[in-house]
Amino acid sequence: MSYAMVAITVLWTFLFGYLLVASIDFGAGFFSFYSVLTGHENKIHNIIQRYLSPVWEVTNVFLIFFVVGLVGFFPDAAYYYGTALLVPGSLALVLLAIRGAYYAYHTYGSQTGNNIVYMGLYGATGLLIPAALSTILAISEGGIIYMDGGKVELHWYTFFTNPYTWSVILLALVSVLYISAMFLSYYAQRAGDEVAFGVVRGYALGWSGPTILASVFAFFQINHQNPVHFGQMLDMAWMFIASFVCFVIAVYLVWKGIRLGIAFIMVMLQFAFAWYGYGRSHLPYILYDYIHIHESITNDTMAIALITAFILGFCVLVPSLILLMRLFLFDANYIRGKSAKKG
Repeated sequence: MSYAMVAITVLWTFLFGYLLVASIDFGAGFFSFYSVLTGHENKIHNIIQRYLSPVWEVTNVFLIFFVVGLVGFFPDAAYYYGTALLVPGSLALVLLAIRGAYYAYHTYGSQTGNNIVYMGLYGATGLLIPAALSTILAISEGGIIYMDGGKVELHWYTFFTNPYTWSVILLALVSVLYISAMFLSYYAQRAGDEVAFGVVRGYALGWSGPTILASVFAFFQINHQNPVHFGQMLDMAWMFIASFVCFVIAVYLVWKGIRLGIAFIMVMLQFAFAWYGYGRSHLPYILYDYIHIHESITNDTMAIALITAFILGFCVLVPSLILLMRLFLFDANYIRGKSAKKG
């Protein structure tokens, strides 16, 4: 396997990690605000806060690794995407800052954390951040970025009137809510909170339909945006079929209220098959027709150093996240909102 293939695989894996962890985080934030509006705050707020408290500080580490690695492995990405993503990227950073401010004030100032305005901003960022970040997928298909006098330009009219752009944004929004609700269903059942489980289970089942419909819509919009990529996706159709099978199993288990741990594993496999199928069929381009992985890869010495550093980082980050979950999220006392027993 070439350095370019190893590099893009490592980066895609980091981005997949961010997709899962951030989706749970963003969706939980929206559901927390939504529960206030619907009067379900007392039913699910504690479950959501017990998940968010130990996790929110490490969520964006995956995204930072990806951005740094993308520029390090493929320097041309900074040139092309740097200009194109200036507006959506800046928007995402501002929204992340607002979200971080809410976490800080909620942790250290309880009055601020209960303010409806702050809760509204917190809930809104849970949808706006993935919407802003998802635009990179639409741009990567080509036809939106072009060269004008040696400068990279983003054709804003094409960007906003392109059905594929909106299909990707829609898919990002419903996927965040679906992934988060599926995890919270498992988490609420694990905590033995039947009231919270009933609420979030309804969210999970409710958002499952829109998620699969948005996936199908985005899938066929790629044919209009980039027929070459669409043809390569058809060649890997088995991965998307496997994704749908995992979706059916996950929804069935949640509907029955059984084996929810396996149900969430099916959710992860559902998105893993779709994510890696999409990514593999997108190659050899990162950005049609400007960034080719084999032509844009950095020199061999830098590639080896970066691959080594990122694999080591992944080997540290994932076990650390698992340890965090074992010590806090799935600790028998913590998950039920109790203080740890003293020895």
